[in-house]
Amino acid sequence: MTDRPVYLTPEAREKLEEELNHLNKVTRVEVANRIAEAKELGDLSENSEYHAARNEQSFVVGRIRELEHILRHAQMIPSEGAPNTGFVQIGSTVTVRDEDDEEETYRIRGSVEANPREHIISNESPIGKALLGKKAGDKVTVQSPAGSYKLVVVKVV
Repeated sequence: MTDRPVYLTPEAREKLEEELNHLNKVTRVEVANRIAEAKELGDLSENSEYHAARNEQSFVVGRIRELEHILRHAQMIPSEGAPNTGFVQIGSTVTVRDEDDEEETYRIRGSVEANPREHIISNESPIGKALLGKKAGDKVTVQSPAGSYKLVVVKVV
């Protein structure tokens, strides 16, 4: 994990804090109880319940560390768009037109909140990277694994 900022909206931060709280106060305790119960069954070398619980414990501890890291490095962005400077930035909503004259609207967020199915893209994604710093009317070339393509920025909110 790096020390670079993690961009979050207040809603995303709240969800991550709730998940962290649940993992620490509920899930971790449940897994510890399962490990203790499995130990009572004897021979740990052939105890699948013990091994499954230990694996789950490792996952839970890893997720707790990941969430703590994200929250420690969180840089907050507005939920309803960045201050409108006219330029695409993290928090902006951007409408673009592709080479087939079709328009798409994307919300630029940090990687933790990205959900391409809902048109929420990361600032680190190929489209997000290409759009950052652009304004309405600018043409951009997106470098993707499938090849490059062009977009025109129609509107920045």
